[in-house]
Amino acid sequence: MRNGCTPLFYLSSSKTHSLSRAATAWALLLAVSCLPHTAQALASDADQPIHIEGDDAEIDQTNETIVYTGSVEVVQGTLRVVGDKMVVKINGDQVERITTIGSPARYRQQLEDDQGEVQAHADSIIYHTSQERIYLNGSASLEQQGNELQGESIRYDIVQGKVDASAGDKPGRVRMQLDPQSGPPSSQ
Repeated sequence: MRNGCTPLFYLSSSKTHSLSRAATAWALLLAVSCLPHTAQALASDADQPIHIEGDDAEIDQTNETIVYTGSVEVVQGTLRVVGDKMVVKINGDQVERITTIGSPARYRQQLEDDQGEVQAHADSIIYHTSQERIYLNGSASLEQQGNELQGESIRYDIVQGKVDASAGDKPGRVRMQLDPQSGPPSSQ
């Protein structure tokens, strides 16, 4: 963070871009990232219990995993992830990682300061609980405050409110749609 300015989105791609496009993109990102309403998810969510549900569950104590299938859901405070299948990795007595697969798998979480919520979807969503990071893989999309970011993979740091998107090895590029009218919801 420099001068109180936390970037909202970080972009990376294996594709080459012309200098003028890159300069325009960075200028736009800098402008967006310096807005006073940079959004972060609720910090209190990490202190909440994790609730996991599915139609069926299979516990493998040797590999410290639990596999849930059929309309799976994980809820931790305002954080919610849903999908078709979920693999929970346990380390000792702590949930280490939750991998959700769906068509698509979906994530949403309330933002700080009544700024609405962040929503995402992808073929798979990996929630690293202790690091408070969400990895979206396969046709990934992340939306907050009317702005949308799309790529083959997106990594979202919940605590820092930072995002890294990549087009990966597939054809295509990272795409962002910025809504010039977006901003924090008005408080009434």
